[in-house]
Amino acid sequence: MNPELFRGKRALITGGQGFIGSNLAHRLVSLGAQVRIVDVALPHTGANTFNLHGIEQDVELHHMDLRNADAIPDLIAGQDYLFNLAGLVSHVDSMEAPQIDLEVNAACQLSIVQACLKHNPKIKIVYAGTRQIYGRSQYLPVDEKHPIVPVDFNGVTKRAGEMYHLVSYRAYGLHTTSLRMINTYGPRMHCRDGRLNFLGEWIRRLFDHQPLQVYGTGKQIRDLNFVDDVVDALLLAVSDEKSAGQIYNLGSSEPIHLLDLAQLMIEVFGSGSYELCPFPAERKRIDIGDYHGDYSKIQSQLGWQPKISLREGLARTFEFYRQHREYYW
Repeated sequence: MNPELFRGKRALITGGQGFIGSNLAHRLVSLGAQVRIVDVALPHTGANTFNLHGIEQDVELHHMDLRNADAIPDLIAGQDYLFNLAGLVSHVDSMEAPQIDLEVNAACQLSIVQACLKHNPKIKIVYAGTRQIYGRSQYLPVDEKHPIVPVDFNGVTKRAGEMYHLVSYRAYGLHTTSLRMINTYGPRMHCRDGRLNFLGEWIRRLFDHQPLQVYGTGKQIRDLNFVDDVVDALLLAVSDEKSAGQIYNLGSSEPIHLLDLAQLMIEVFGSGSYELCPFPAERKRIDIGDYHGDYSKIQSQLGWQPKISLREGLARTFEFYRQHREYYW
C-alpha cells in the first residue's frame, strides 16, 4: 500500500473515539489525511476522550448520534473514505438490551448507506464486521463460506449491518467492503471490564494484581490481532478497487488456547496468576467454543497478513498502560 494515497484525502471515522477507530485516526493523521470523527460516546462502548490525545488539534470531532439520520448527509459530504466502525459489540449486553443493539447496528447502518447513496455515491466504505456472526465453528479454520449461525443478538444485528453495505454494492455499485474482525487488542482498548473484550479485563487484572479468570477448561482456541495490523487491513481495504463488494476474514498466524494465552500474558507482564472458573450462565449460553479464522482471501487479494507477533503485541500493550492506565481504569 502506498501511504501517499491518503495524503490530503478526507476520511470520516464513525466510532472514532473508540479503540480501533482512534488508532486508525492516529495513523491517518500521520499519513496526512484530513480526519473527521463522529462519536456519540454511549456508555460502555469504549469511547474515551484520551484516545485522541496528541491529535486533538488535527481532527474534526463531532459528538453526534447517528441514529439521527438527518445528521448524516452533512457528515459524509465531500468525504473520500468512510471507515464505519460505529456499533455495539457486547454480546452479553445485546441479550439484555436487544432493542438498542438493533437500532445502532442495523437501522443506523441502513441510514448511513442510504445517505451515502444519495449524497456521496463515490465514497469508499469499509464496515467493521465480526467473526461473531459465524456462531460456533463447524470447521477450522473458518473461511468466508462458513455457515452464518449467530449465537447472540449482536451477531444478528452485525450481520444485518454488513448486508446493508453489501447489498448497496450489488444493487447500486456503492464501494463497500466488510472486514470480519477477530479479537483485537492493543493500546487504547477498553479495560474497565470484560463487556467488550475479555483481554481488556485480563490486562486490568494483571495491573491490579488479581488473577486472570479463565472460563471452563481454558482449552478454547482464539485468534488475536494487534490493533496496528487491523488498521493496516482497514487502509488496504479502502484503497484497493479489488475490495469492492468483498467480505474478508481477519485472523492470526498464532491461534492459541486461552489457558496458554493467560500464561503468556503473565510471562510477558512479569508477574500474575490465573484461575479456572465456571462459565457465568449469561456467557455460557452464547459461547462460541473454538475459533480460528482463515485470512487467505484478504492475503491473496490485498496482500494483508498480520505482522506483529502475539508476544510483541502484548509487550507494546503493557507498556502503553504502564504510562496511561489512569485514563482506562
